[in-house]
Amino acid sequence: MGNCYSSEVDEQYQRQEQQYGQSLNKNPGTTNSLNWCERPVIELWKERLKNCVGADRVVVVAPTNANSTFPKSAESNRTAKANSVVVIPKNVRDLRQNPGNSNLDIFTYEEMRLATKRFRPDQVLGEGGFGIVYKGVLDENVRPGYKKTEVAIKELDPEGIQGDREWLAEVNYLGQLEHPNLVKLIGYCCDDDHRLLVYEYMASGSLENHLFQRVSATMTWARRLKISLDAAKGLAFLHGAERSIIYRDFKTSNILLDAHYNAKLSDFGLAKDGPMGDQTHVSTRVMGTYGYAAPEYVMTGHLTARSDIYGFGVVLLEMLIGRKAMDKRRPSREHNLVEWARPLLNHQKKLLRILDPRMEGQYSNKTAIKVANLAYQCLSQNPKGRPIMSQVVDILESVQIPQRRENASIQSGNSVTHEVPKSIPSNPPNNHSRQNENERVKDAEAPMSKPERSKSEPPNEDDLYNPYDDIMFVQQDFMIDHS
Repeated sequence: MGNCYSSEVDEQYQRQEQQYGQSLNKNPGTTNSLNWCERPVIELWKERLKNCVGADRVVVVAPTNANSTFPKSAESNRTAKANSVVVIPKNVRDLRQNPGNSNLDIFTYEEMRLATKRFRPDQVLGEGGFGIVYKGVLDENVRPGYKKTEVAIKELDPEGIQGDREWLAEVNYLGQLEHPNLVKLIGYCCDDDHRLLVYEYMASGSLENHLFQRVSATMTWARRLKISLDAAKGLAFLHGAERSIIYRDFKTSNILLDAHYNAKLSDFGLAKDGPMGDQTHVSTRVMGTYGYAAPEYVMTGHLTARSDIYGFGVVLLEMLIGRKAMDKRRPSREHNLVEWARPLLNHQKKLLRILDPRMEGQYSNKTAIKVANLAYQCLSQNPKGRPIMSQVVDILESVQIPQRRENASIQSGNSVTHEVPKSIPSNPPNNHSRQNENERVKDAEAPMSKPERSKSEPPNEDDLYNPYDDIMFVQQDFMIDHS
């Protein structure tokens, strides 16, 4: 985006800064009448600031009670910063020069070595496009006065596909945002060329690790519904900020689970501020993970909050069917999950044949069809045909309460839930047999009548694309995360 200051802003700021200095000389100790922050200029500055959130942020000096892009920080930090200035770094050098306004702890590289037992291999939790993630412990041995806390420490790989830009975006966003469904960023390290981030430890790992195991007793139907609701609340919070924040990389590996399987969004390296004012979208280079990115974003570079909703639909589809968004090990027609499965979501019998067999006996047809219809809407190729995240939250909340009753009925043996078609052999929930799955697929793919349009789907004349055509992605390398 480049420098977000215009010469007009610079000149006005310099003139009013001089006036402010003269005012202080005449009235020493008077700091409440900030002549240089009168409304016309500070409003212009705030507009410039909002255009520069993320890795391209500029340093802005303004009263801390000015309207912020972010929600309020923790009470303990608000009190300490009541009379400080807003400093938003655009690069690591700015962050080092102005660390006092961050809500985060700043660690040395030696402290990170101690916390991870010198980055021992047995401390590795995972690895992705950013680098390696280690399990660590912060305690008295790391920093005097620190209570023992388990953490996850992510170290940027200097040779990796992400860099300072993505690292700083995480610091800028997660350093300010607080929500039960966002992973908490505790601190960071930027000694020399080292770039590390310190997060709360999520004991159950990622949704991806649980969902795609052949035998996965942990991913029950009720738990999948709860995880989808948690993730939806996290996205709704981002989209509902004073200026919406577009997550841009919603996928199963970025949904982390704590010890009680509460879900939180992680990895804000690609997050970007949404459109403002009369803007309908943000134009940006295409970045994300193939299989999750919205087709209109891939083809045009036009980014909106509804781009995130498409990614949410992909993850919801993965949870329904138990397959990855992209899987080259399957027959060619099934490589792309959305292309293969979306046309089946509005056909009740075919839908019930492709649902994850590990969930058999755990759901009612009515609930499964309702969730599948939500996924269908989220995956509309027409962005206007997708619901907004607050609507997604409402729908998922509406199926949570009946689901609790279903679980009680299942345990007591008084409820008939999923009725397995007679032509398909019934499996125990944990037996995810490829042979039986193939039989289900053949049955589901049998010739079908012309698909019925979902009641929530926009009419044909308003469609940007035919919703039943295969989703075509531009064949270009736009991925920055190959994990």
